[in-house]
This record gives sequence, C-alpha cells and structure tokens, in this order.
Amino acid sequence: MTNQKPSRRETILRALVELLQNDPGARITTAGLAKNVGVTEAALYRHFPSKRKMFEALIEFAEDAVFSRCQVILQEQEEVKVRLQQLSHLVLVFAERNPGLCCVLTGDALMGEDAALRKRASQFFERLETQIRQALKEGEIREGLRPRTTAARGSDFVMVFMEGRIQRFVRTSFARLPTSDFDEAWGLVSEAVWG
Repeated sequence: MTNQKPSRRETILRALVELLQNDPGARITTAGLAKNVGVTEAALYRHFPSKRKMFEALIEFAEDAVFSRCQVILQEQEEVKVRLQQLSHLVLVFAERNPGLCCVLTGDALMGEDAALRKRASQFFERLETQIRQALKEGEIREGLRPRTTAARGSDFVMVFMEGRIQRFVRTSFARLPTSDFDEAWGLVSEAVWG
C-alpha cells in the first residue's frame, strides 16, 4: 500500500481545521492560514476562491462522513431504538475525533462570516434531525413503538442531547468529551423519548 501525499487542497483544509482546533474562538485569516500552510495567499486562492469556499468544503466533508455512515446504520439495523443510539453515538464520535470541525458546525468559527454560511452549517443538524424524526415515525409504524410525545418533539429532544454535548465540547476547549458516559446518558434520553 502506498501512502499518497495529500493534495494542496486537502493540506489547506487540514491546516484550517488544525487552526480551529488549536485556537478555538480565534478569527481565522487567509494570511494566517497561508503562513500555516507555507504558501502565499494567492496560492490559497488558486485552490479556493474565498474563505467561504474553504468552510463550505469542511461542511461538505462532515456531511459526507456522517451521512454516508448514517445510511449504513439505517440499512443494517432494523430496531429503531438501536438505530437512534448508534446514530447519536456516531455523531458524537465524529465530533470528538474532529474538534476543529465542531467549531464550524456549531457556528463558532463562522462568527463574522456571512449569514448564508452559518445557515449552510446549520443544515447539517437540520438534516440529522430529519433522519431522526423519520426513524421515530418508522418505529411507530413498523415496531408499534409509542413515544411519549410526537416524532417531531422526540427528535428535538435527541438533537438537544447531541448538540448540547458538541457545544459543551467546543465551549470547554475540547476538554469535556461528547462521548463521555454515553451509555448512561443515552439510557436517560431513551427513557425520556419512549418511557
């Protein structure tokens, strides 16, 4: 197996994620990023026409990584309670392994950027919530599961759990891991949704 050298584009994105991880809350400039990568700003712009495109590429990476695995879980696991547990765990593990990306997905790294970019990042969570709501509805239809509330409210509760853990991870400069005590916490979430 040969190790391929990452493309310049990948190198730029990795450097951006590293900057976000190493200095959460700091404003990223193209000059600082170029210096970190070891290229000129003009070289950055040959690969990405704007900083916005860099952030969009990171969001797309997160979507591809998480939602491709979500599809595998949905295809392989029929029991809805297990599906939702695995989906939630997947998202939290992804967050834990990609702290810099968490800053983008939560919008922390996008402060001062345009509103359309922040909306684009929030679509990650909206799409995830849609999948959870759909899974809850399938559980009612296929398994006869009766949640304590509507599928919309149940999915909202699951999302608050996941987003809260990811936000806490960012807020604590990545000290409080999103997966800590997951099984116990998920038991409480599951009980709240289904009783």
